Amino acid sequence: MRFPLHRYVALLSRYLARQWGRVALLAALVVATTALQSLIPQIVRAFIDATQSGASPSQLLLAAALYLTASLLQRVAAVGAANVGLNVGLISTNALRADVLRHCLTLDMPFHKRHTPGQLIERIAGDVGFLGNFFSQFTIRIAGNALLVAGILVLVFREDSRVGLGLAAYALLTFAALVSLQSLAVTRWGAARQASAEHYGFIEERISDTEDIRANGGEAYVMSGFATLADALLRTERSARLTAQLATVATNALFALGFALALGFGAYLYTQGVITIGTVYLLAAYARMVFEPLENIREQSQDLQQATAAIERVDALLRQQPAVQDAPSAEQATPPTGALAAEFDGVSFRYLEGDDLGSDGGDAPEVLSDVSFQLAPGQVLGLLGRTGSGKSTIARLLFRLYDPTAGAIRLDGTDLRRIPLDTLRERVGMVTQDVQLFRATVRENLTFFSRRVPDARATAVLEELGMGNWLSQLPHGLDTQLDAGGQGLSAGEAQLLALARVYLKDPGVIVLDEASSRLDPATERLLERALDRLLTGRTCIVIAHRLATVRRADDILILEAGRIVEHGPRVTLEADPTSRFAALLRTGLETDLDSHAEEAVIPQEAAR
Repeated sequence: MRFPLHRYVALLSRYLARQWGRVALLAALVVATTALQSLIPQIVRAFIDATQSGASPSQLLLAAALYLTASLLQRVAAVGAANVGLNVGLISTNALRADVLRHCLTLDMPFHKRHTPGQLIERIAGDVGFLGNFFSQFTIRIAGNALLVAGILVLVFREDSRVGLGLAAYALLTFAALVSLQSLAVTRWGAARQASAEHYGFIEERISDTEDIRANGGEAYVMSGFATLADALLRTERSARLTAQLATVATNALFALGFALALGFGAYLYTQGVITIGTVYLLAAYARMVFEPLENIREQSQDLQQATAAIERVDALLRQQPAVQDAPSAEQATPPTGALAAEFDGVSFRYLEGDDLGSDGGDAPEVLSDVSFQLAPGQVLGLLGRTGSGKSTIARLLFRLYDPTAGAIRLDGTDLRRIPLDTLRERVGMVTQDVQLFRATVRENLTFFSRRVPDARATAVLEELGMGNWLSQLPHGLDTQLDAGGQGLSAGEAQLLALARVYLKDPGVIVLDEASSRLDPATERLLERALDRLLTGRTCIVIAHRLATVRRADDILILEAGRIVEHGPRVTLEADPTSRFAALLRTGLETDLDSHAEEAVIPQEAAR
């Protein structure tokens, strides 16, 4: 197996050590089941021989009672082992699933750009699900079945060494066939798991984009892509299952051969007067019983084939490390409270492979090129530019979802890379036009599930931002359950909740990414009042797609193709008829920036 043995041991010990009591009980039940399985044929042999020798009815009744008792105890132990094992497996896989999910949440934006939600769900839920038997059954079942085989061989050797040697050779041959066939399927199961992740990832993405697909007539294209992935899933899983079935065919053939030889050799010894008819039964029963644990080992090996592929994929996921990481504790710094100064110093940035541009780092064009500007504490910057100019990238870099490929970003003179990520994301707030709300209570959506925010504080913030009446009309107040994505809320209510969420953090810097672009005029006025309260005493970058959004800005910065083409005080640029900003104003305050970007450039060029 490609996966190192010590990694199996580490994985098992980590999650089974937490349940040592259940694991010990499971081991005891498996040992009891094994011992009783070995004892039952001995009781039947004694009964047969007693019958042949004309034993008294009381002796026969005693043997029958012993048989029934042993069989009943064996079944009780087997059922108990199955129930305890299932419990151990579920608890272990749930713990591992929680750890994998927690790890994925710590990974940065480049990782999540490379993996769709559907792929991650399949890896967290599907791959980990294949490990339930590995946690609950594999080690103990393998050990128990190996112990059963060893016990049977010892008992058969006691009856006849020749039969014992033959049965041992049969067991070794079967085990060798299992080991050689097991390794063939691991790679194929890995490919099948990957195909499954891609398949479900494709479905998840397309279901979420159903309206856009229908609006653009993309049904045929989507179905073609689905058919391609479904075909790949079929081929890879069929290959894995066919390879795994080779072990079944091999063990069945070996079982038939071994049972026939044991029965034939036992009959020969009986005709020679060497053994009794009860011993013939015993040899045949043990030959059959050897197959059962070997078959169990085969089944465990087949499960291990899938588990190994799943373990490799889970392990690869757990080994992923974010590119954006905290600096060593000795180098960390914490910015002060209150409004913070912000500075971009010669910042350049390009997305790497799998990120927004989807190309490798060497060939990807720069999204930002030598961007430099400063914001004083409490200053408001209006950031303008057509789609793709780099506006949102500036927000992502300030929030440290990515690190710049050149230059530095500072808060209050401290490089972002020296500020702990948790602290940075407390001191920098962001509100976008797409509000992310969870299927959770109003309180949990406001506090991001933090228990440190008192209810009185959350209520006061909602009232301060004009949502007091809305809160009072909810059936359970802060405990009212919201649907995922904010269903049932108006766009304005969702945006106000997003503002309240940021307001509760009390950040020193706020980024507003066109937070009012989807609202009707009445709701927008309510939101504007809330924004006025939010921005008081805080530094702000307002990313605008419409010029009216930057009325409150102190400075204006216009980006084009990742470069600053204009930067200065808003009042000064408004008064300068040759400025790009003035040209944009002449096209109309409520005009979409993208649709008139070319018109705004014409007066600028003419003025030159």
